[in-house]
Formats: sequence, structure tokens, C-alpha cells
Amino acid sequence: MKYQQSFREHIKPIPLGESRPLWSVMIPTYNCANFLRETLASVLVQDPGPEVMQIQVVDDYSTKDDPEAVVKELGGDRVEFYCQPENVRYIRNFNTCIQRARGKIIHILHGDDYVLNGFYKKMELLFAQHPDIGAAFCRQIYMDNQGYWHSFSPLEQFESGVLSNWLERIASEQRITTPSIVVRRDVYERLGGFDSRFTCTGEDWEMWVRIATTYPVAYEVQPLAVYRQSTLGSLTQTSMRTGKFFQDLRKADEIIQSYLPNYIQETIARKASKRARETYASWAISSSYQIFTRTGNVRDSLIPVKEALQFGCSSRVIMQLSRLFMKTITYKLKEKLIFFER
Repeated sequence: MKYQQSFREHIKPIPLGESRPLWSVMIPTYNCANFLRETLASVLVQDPGPEVMQIQVVDDYSTKDDPEAVVKELGGDRVEFYCQPENVRYIRNFNTCIQRARGKIIHILHGDDYVLNGFYKKMELLFAQHPDIGAAFCRQIYMDNQGYWHSFSPLEQFESGVLSNWLERIASEQRITTPSIVVRRDVYERLGGFDSRFTCTGEDWEMWVRIATTYPVAYEVQPLAVYRQSTLGSLTQTSMRTGKFFQDLRKADEIIQSYLPNYIQETIARKASKRARETYASWAISSSYQIFTRTGNVRDSLIPVKEALQFGCSSRVIMQLSRLFMKTITYKLKEKLIFFER
């Protein structure tokens, strides 16, 4: 565990006796000022006042826009602004958010996502009803780059409250988007910040698993967080095309498996890892087809296939690869038919 801890930033406790709000809403940004207005507006409409809620934008040295101007326009003196002295990349920026948070409960809200009215009251109620929980999250809404909602996350349970068998479930698959979850600051103080070994994804999944090893986690059934899915040219899309996205997910599974058997039976831990690897192999295969249909580049579309095989060659993965092959052939045949019809 000491080896793992060396990759996790130590979160300094707030000095005893210092006046603290209940909430810290920390908004990390990087070249996303065009979305920041909606993010800030969704928080400010629920603002209970500075005595109860700290609101701060933490910018990772944006070069393409001016988030500070947006903060001044919408938040005035109510919203704090901090800019990194240089680009430190997103994981260090997340950890900066935690370090600068003064509240007892921290919400890291991406600068291109937003929450719906009632989010903070519902989360606060869960902590009041279940004071031993380390974190709470709600059902999530997914939107595209234009802001149109297109789907919801699966319902984790039918009633709001503490989740059962949560460690096994979260270790089997990333089930939480960062804007939907809030975490007690003293949990980060005890467990450390986000792991620095990741380059594009996986740090959030590993963190949610780490929290679940030590604390109960509560769930709100009402969908109150809206997550913007990755767009062309984003870090996620680029890393999918290069394979780094899936390499990071594999790394996350390896890190989780290094400590998971200390908290649940080894056989259950292995089953969780198998389900995770099959799920992420499936994501890779789907990504391959999307890359092919969007770009027509066979070489680029084969990179996720290679990564899918790195997760293992289970019967489920082989079946999905067979379907991918048939879908690709069908797509090319349709293209040729359209060409000849012209």
C-alpha cells in the first residue's frame, strides 16, 4: 500500500478552528470557457451563500479562451478564480481542486458539465441521513457536444440510500461520472488524491473503488447531473484512437486488483476484474467501428481491436469481434452499392 500511496498526492487537512462551509464546489477548466457559463449558472441558481458553499474555478492555464472573464461576468465576487502558473494536466488540476477546497463536502464539477436544481439539497440529505458514508452520487444524464440529452445511466437501485455490494459492483465497471459524485474532504485526506499514473482516463474509476473499500456510498435515484460526452478532438476521443484510453483502463484494473483482495474474497475480486476487462474490451470494439465509419481509416480502427485483445480473449470478446467483422463488411458493401447506383 505504501507503494500505491507514493502516486497519490497527500491532501492536507484544514487547520482546526478555521471557519469552514459545508460545500466546496470546485470547477476545473481547460479551454472550455464556452461551456463554463452553463456550469456556473447551474451552481449559482442553487447557491445557499458563501457561509455554506465555496465556489471556485481552477483553471489549468487555458490558452484558447478566458475563463476568468466568464467568472467575473456571471459570478462577480461570489465565485473565486485560481489559475495554475503553467499547464499541469488534468489530474494535478483535480488534486489542486481538492487541496484548495475548504468545505466539508467536495464536488468536482467539470467546466463543461452541469447539475440540475436540487442536486445539492439531495446530496446534503443523504449525508444527513447516513453520516457514515464517504461519498454520494446520483443517476446521470448524458448529453452531446451541442447540449442535447440522449441517454441516462442505468438505475443502480430503486430507492435512494446506501448501496449494497457496492465495492464488487464498482470494481467491475466504471459506473460514475465525476460531476455526479460528492466526497467528504476527510475521505480524500485519509485516502489521498487522484493517482498520478494515468494519462487520459481511469483515475476517477480507481478513486471511486478506493473510496468503496473503506466507506459506504449512497445513491440518489433522481438524475441530477449532466455529463458532456467526449467530442471529436477531445482528450478522450484522441486517446481512444491512439489506444491510450484502453491502456489506462487496463492499468486501472491492475492497480485495483493489487489491493482489492484485501477487502473482498479473492475469487470475487477476480470475477470483478474479468467483468471489467470484458466490458472495456467491448468498449474498444465499439470504438473501432466508430473510428472506421467516421474516418474510413482501417489502420486507426485496428488499434482499438488490438487493445481489446489485450483485455483477454473470452468467448464474449471473440463473439463481438466476429460481429465487428460482419458489420464492417456490410458497411463497405453498402458504400459500394451507393457508388454504383450513382
